[in-house]
Amino acid sequence: MDEKVKDVCDQIEINRLKFFPIMMFAIVMGLAGLTIVFQKSQEILGFGGIVGDILVMLVSIIFIVISLVYIIKIIKYLPAVKKEFAHPIRINFFPASAISLLLLSVVYHHINHDISFYSFLLGAIMQTFFTFYTISFWINQNLELHHSNPAWFIPIVGNVLVPVAGAGLIDTNILMYYFAVGMFFWIILTAILINRIIFHHQLAAKFMPTLFIFIAPPAIGFIAYVKMNGGDFDLFASFLYNLALFFTFLIFFMYKNFMGLKFFISWWAFTFPLTAVTIASMLAYKLTHIVLYKYFAYLFMLVACIVILLVAITTIRNMFKGKVCIQE
Repeated sequence: MDEKVKDVCDQIEINRLKFFPIMMFAIVMGLAGLTIVFQKSQEILGFGGIVGDILVMLVSIIFIVISLVYIIKIIKYLPAVKKEFAHPIRINFFPASAISLLLLSVVYHHINHDISFYSFLLGAIMQTFFTFYTISFWINQNLELHHSNPAWFIPIVGNVLVPVAGAGLIDTNILMYYFAVGMFFWIILTAILINRIIFHHQLAAKFMPTLFIFIAPPAIGFIAYVKMNGGDFDLFASFLYNLALFFTFLIFFMYKNFMGLKFFISWWAFTFPLTAVTIASMLAYKLTHIVLYKYFAYLFMLVACIVILLVAITTIRNMFKGKVCIQE
């Protein structure tokens, strides 16, 4: 009897590993973003140092665990990984691993130069590969409009994060390449996705959280532009930041759309964009000393903390119920 129970438990464990989703790296993105929020809040707003230090350890451990588990999945279930990599929707989440490394580079920027540099280098290389692979995939496959969703921003527009992580590590001219690619495709994909959302079928419930991703490109683009532009809050910087504000308040206005959604790991798409606009608001306040931007930073930081806490608790609860890493 004990052997049968053990066999069943082993089988459950194997199945969980087989269906461990690449989307799990969105957890690292959200927590890394929150870590940077508290690091910047100590620098700009004067609080949050201890919380930031704790989050550095937490996000580092979670990144290592998720990476190791997925590497084991690649070794044991390579066909399942290949299937995931060839999926018209899931392929867009693979670059979340590269973005996680870039965010960790930012986290460690003032803590450990070597960790920061090598995280950036590996993340930038992976992001470059995923960009070319994903665009080639889109060109070579017969994609349908219903395949599109805001997660399309991740593999291409994610390039805008490279200058944020690479500032002070490599030449600005190299960073400008990534900024140009990311901003160019942000404009194109925004037009495609707004057309899809307004004039075609609604997003599936599990992808509703990805609407938050609309916030991230202008917020990260603003931070990247300021870093490469010597810290000037000029007209284009103001343009990007105000677009980030627009998409943030639009999402807040549509809050009813997100109430009562069934849990999916895609809930973590709520998190990183909120931290991105929080950091952008802190930077805007630092550069301009406009008090309104400071209030925005406090507001977005509070919302980000609440949302991440709720998503984390719900994720843990569903993990214990066996509703995570299952076949869909």
